[in-house]
Amino acid sequence: MDIQPIYGIPALRVNDSFVISDLHIGVETHLMKKGFHIASRTEDMYDCILENSEGCDHLIVLGDVKDAVPGSSKQEFREIPNFFERLKERFDNIDLVRGNHDTNIEEFLPEGIRVRPSTGMVIDGVGYIHGHTWPSESTMKCKTLIMAHEHPAVMFRDGVGKQTTEPCWMRGKFRSGCDRYQEFPESFIVIPAFNRMLGGSPMNVVNGTFLGPLMNNDYLDLDNAHMYLLDGIDLGKRSDIMVNDRYELRNLKRGPRRR
Repeated sequence: MDIQPIYGIPALRVNDSFVISDLHIGVETHLMKKGFHIASRTEDMYDCILENSEGCDHLIVLGDVKDAVPGSSKQEFREIPNFFERLKERFDNIDLVRGNHDTNIEEFLPEGIRVRPSTGMVIDGVGYIHGHTWPSESTMKCKTLIMAHEHPAVMFRDGVGKQTTEPCWMRGKFRSGCDRYQEFPESFIVIPAFNRMLGGSPMNVVNGTFLGPLMNNDYLDLDNAHMYLLDGIDLGKRSDIMVNDRYELRNLKRGPRRR
């Protein structure tokens, strides 16, 4: 099984499959309501897929094609059908694993796009989930589980306290005691959000919180998981690059609050 991140972009190649997640088409409409007027990046995402998917005839999208939830925006109705119509011309097969923003995604998709359940699917021994719900028993029987939903990023703090974040990959192992499932994968990969407008959630912040049920249990050995930048740089184990964010540091300096 050949599983490799594609250099410089948040996409994964698994044999002949091009794997992405968290497109959030329509996020610009959400930002516009908050006063930010930003041009749509849907065309940029389409171009990025075409430019980097040579040799792949299968597209796998791990959820959150849409952004609006609940409901849908005019931008989504305008852009999503055309986006996938053109992708159908490029790929022989397209699978979409339902994310928490994709409740009515079938209304937007042309014929021939397979919508898989949020509990996941398995192809050639690799499991795929969005990550907002528990995977099925059959999905957890895979050797490697690929998940999204977290929009993983790494936080850096310099000597004067300035903080920056960069999208990243996480790759690690399952622990031996996974009592919810009779069988479970050997390893996991958390894939960054494909839409770069979204930023990311730092995975290496002390007392940080995660989104999905798997990430919030002891089933994954997160401390020993490695974190990688999009250019392939291995930052090492998560436990070795933990940082306090400025809000946490501020609370530490203030001391415990009175109750």
